[in-house]
Amino acid sequence: MNDPAAHVVILGAGHAGGTAAALLRQYGFEGPITLIGEEPIPPYQRPPLSKAWLKGEADADSLALKPLEFYAEHDIDFRASITATAINRGGKTVSLSDGSSVSYDALIIATGARAIALPIPGADLTGVMFLRTAADAELLKATVGPGKTLAVVGGGYIGLEVAASGRALGAQVVVLEREERLLARVACETLSTFFKAQHEAHGVTFELGATATAFVGKDGHVTGVTLADGRTIACDAVVVGVGAHPNDELARDCGLDVARGVVVDLEARSSDPSIFAIGDVAHRPMPIYDRMFRMESVPNALEQAKQAASAIVGKPAPAGEVPWQWSDQYDLKLQIAGYAFDVDEILVRGDPASAKFAVFHLKGDLVQSVEAINSPPEFMMGKQLILSRRPVSKARLADPSISMKEVAA
Repeated sequence: MNDPAAHVVILGAGHAGGTAAALLRQYGFEGPITLIGEEPIPPYQRPPLSKAWLKGEADADSLALKPLEFYAEHDIDFRASITATAINRGGKTVSLSDGSSVSYDALIIATGARAIALPIPGADLTGVMFLRTAADAELLKATVGPGKTLAVVGGGYIGLEVAASGRALGAQVVVLEREERLLARVACETLSTFFKAQHEAHGVTFELGATATAFVGKDGHVTGVTLADGRTIACDAVVVGVGAHPNDELARDCGLDVARGVVVDLEARSSDPSIFAIGDVAHRPMPIYDRMFRMESVPNALEQAKQAASAIVGKPAPAGEVPWQWSDQYDLKLQIAGYAFDVDEILVRGDPASAKFAVFHLKGDLVQSVEAINSPPEFMMGKQLILSRRPVSKARLADPSISMKEVAA
């Protein structure tokens, strides 16, 4: 489609959408590109919001994917503070929130996901916050600090990162998790136990098996979280981190195939050949695991941006990648490769007490996933083993005296 007259419209100026726009130019696309973003600033890195931004170590300029002038210099029409309201597939037009419309030859949906709100009383109180955008992070940073208590509802990775940053800002932090352990949906018990101990050593307190039933407040501002057992946990602010829902309504309303995310193929192409979907909003194939899945990670956003840009310009499809993600908490770096699908054995390499170890999730003698704490070789070699589908010796994998290069050889 590398026709100088062809118009690519990108809905969503997050990591996926911003990267797709830049890659189209990098790959030689000469036609007009319109990048439509809901926020007032150009595309930026989101993972640091719960870490560096909260601690005052980063801002919008330092986290920008590209300087604002990049878009004008590369003839990318970046429209800020605008959202799409409808897609007309027959007419190949998109209606926008400012009352205008834009036509497309190829459309990329990169609308991301939104935080799930708790449907409980008091959810609209001031001080009940989420952490998805730079504005959210700025509000939270201005709210918490010494002498303040921050309640975090949800003991997943975002919740734990916010807890670590809250402690770095001098606030007292309590994490409320409805399951009986942290990271229950995304990590094994070994990792849950490790992170709980690390956070407790930094002064974070936990309420496990604790379901929030209401937020209570005074003069319109939150002052506590009521739990199912009747107790109220006092606080000055709340961050709700219980998951995200894909912003797939535009796709659903215009008749695209949707399955908790826009269904796409390995070109990131939807059921309409002129429309692509990338990033958190896409329900995509995972050939390694022979299944479809929706992923929320920067590497996934980048991979799908490459897929869509390559398909649009007629460039060969990029090689498949192993999904991966990371989490920084205190001086701990967790790197995760793969997903623990169909696992029948968990193997720990190294000693969790040393804060340097890795957890391998196996299906027979194949590595499905690895969670590596401060262990780059285990992460990198584990990633290779996941991609190659090469059987591994469990005895050698469990022996830290044997290098990961030897194990993977």
